[in-house]
Amino acid sequence: MTVVVLVDVTAGPGVGFLPLLSLGPAFASLVGGMRRTALIGLLALVMCFCLSFYDGLLGTTRGYTALLSVAGVSAAGLVAAAIRQRHEAELANVRSIAEVAQRVLLRPVPRAAGHLRIAVSYTSAVAEARIGGDLYEVVNSPSGVRVIVGDVQGKGLEAVETAAVVLAAFREAAYDEPDLAAVSARLERSVNRHMTQERFVTAVLAETHEDRSVTLLNHGHPSPLVVRADGTAHLAEPPETAPPLGMGFDLKPPEPYGLSLAPGEQMLLYTDGVTEARDPDDRFYPLIRRAFLLREKNPDIGLESLCRDLVTHVGGPLQDDAAMLLLRYREG
Repeated sequence: MTVVVLVDVTAGPGVGFLPLLSLGPAFASLVGGMRRTALIGLLALVMCFCLSFYDGLLGTTRGYTALLSVAGVSAAGLVAAAIRQRHEAELANVRSIAEVAQRVLLRPVPRAAGHLRIAVSYTSAVAEARIGGDLYEVVNSPSGVRVIVGDVQGKGLEAVETAAVVLAAFREAAYDEPDLAAVSARLERSVNRHMTQERFVTAVLAETHEDRSVTLLNHGHPSPLVVRADGTAHLAEPPETAPPLGMGFDLKPPEPYGLSLAPGEQMLLYTDGVTEARDPDDRFYPLIRRAFLLREKNPDIGLESLCRDLVTHVGGPLQDDAAMLLLRYREG
């Protein structure tokens, strides 16, 4: 508005810059509230009146047109500001509901369970939703600490609904079933019973024991990353590939396999949103080469460093949900 006034005074009344004063209330409605928009609109009208008087346009068609333009845009700006504020309030309510849903669906995992220290990170590809189709849970059962990390095929509310089915079944089965294979079978039955569309869930299940051994079951999910005490890292790959959950009752279940972890060693379970994240040159995130970031003394800090490095690699928002759950055996 100041620029318009200066240009109009410099160029004289023959150019006709007065209607451009309406840009002030127009932009004010995009960033400010109704009071600010009204004040800017009133200021624009006063400036337009003064310039019309200075240019000798009061009482002429051009003068009236300029005043009506500023007044009309100011009124429209007030309406736009009111609508925007109402939508912002609705969005704030949706965010609050999403946060509650996240606390119910993805409950905070314990920082410690048995002989484990645990850290978790979750980034949703739908920024405003804050939750998506990735899932994780830690259950301290009578048979040991049992963990699941999974990824529902697809996105949106349907994926969240499927994730809720899987987590509810796991939370019950992890306490009741005698071994991890029975937990897997119960999950398969639950998912196939509740699936109404062609949808599947990749998942990896882990069970830790007092002797520091770990039993794994992999339903078509990315293999966990094992970080040894000397800093070396490798993937704990299953002996053979198994189908995801939800592909049918008559398929061969995954074969359990195991590994052992010494004090201070750790295992990272994650979803494909991590390993399939691409940089601007279309290169995948090199998770194994970034395993040194997890060697922080505090596992939360290590996982946070890895998450920041992932976002830096992509150079912007992630294109897929990314969940990471880090299990570290306590030293001593």
